[in-house]
Amino acid sequence: MPTQFSHSEVLDRLREIACQADAKNKLPFETVQLLKDNCTHYDWVGIYSLESDEELVLGPFLGKPSPHTRIKAGDGICGAAVREENTIIVDDVNSDPRYLACSLETRSEIVVPIFKDGKVVGELDIDSHTPAAFTDQDRHFLEEVCRILAVAY
Repeated sequence: MPTQFSHSEVLDRLREIACQADAKNKLPFETVQLLKDNCTHYDWVGIYSLESDEELVLGPFLGKPSPHTRIKAGDGICGAAVREENTIIVDDVNSDPRYLACSLETRSEIVVPIFKDGKVVGELDIDSHTPAAFTDQDRHFLEEVCRILAVAY
């Protein structure tokens, strides 16, 4: 099994990619791969782009296929993160009426908006099979990941 990178090593690698000429195309895919490979409790990792302030469209992802490739802004936890312009952590998706079920295995979720010029342009969505999997450390780490991801928009 390959050696896992620390959060700071993942951030350093993403910053390197963000400086490359093809960052806009490469960065979202590399982000999903690095997060999935290096964070054991990240069971589904995907990036949604916000199109015309109305709909989130699934881009690169790793994990089981999702039936939610398009989500209206405002629907589900993903839509709530856009509406509230804030990171949302759900410790138990089964107790949150906003949750749009993707997998029976999913127990918790974190959704982090991606901002460009002060406006939400997308988001990072991560599901875990572990209840209450996401901590403040995850929040701070993933918010920094999203600041780097903004380069792709």
